[in-house]
Amino acid sequence: MAAVLTACAGYGEPAAEGGEASSTAASQAPEKSADTGAGAGADSGAEALAKTTDIPEGGGKIFKDQQLVITQPTAGEFKAFSSACTHRGCDVDKVAGGTIDCACHGSKFKITDGSVVDGPADKPLPEKSIKVDGDSITLA
Repeated sequence: MAAVLTACAGYGEPAAEGGEASSTAASQAPEKSADTGAGAGADSGAEALAKTTDIPEGGGKIFKDQQLVITQPTAGEFKAFSSACTHRGCDVDKVAGGTIDCACHGSKFKITDGSVVDGPADKPLPEKSIKVDGDSITLA
């Protein structure tokens, strides 16, 4: 089954520059999004994904290996979503102009809540839980 899912994941354009191909078959079960205010407390053993300064205000960054997109819609507000497009499971490939974009078929999602801006996708990107502690962003 994993081989079939992996084969589907490679459909379309690559997800990000310089990244390795990875399966988009990760569980897309919705996770409650954390309200990620700074100083929320340290999570022992959690490895930082990024520093807050790595995520541009009004944009975002794709973490291909974690199948995750982290956005910063407004200063100090961080959101995270699955990087697997809800249309056919391709990895999204860029964050620009207030949207998370999939090059496979042109779907676009809002950086604020993952909702569909432009199809063919008809479901939002599932939110993922992250935690901001000082300038460090980790999976929650």
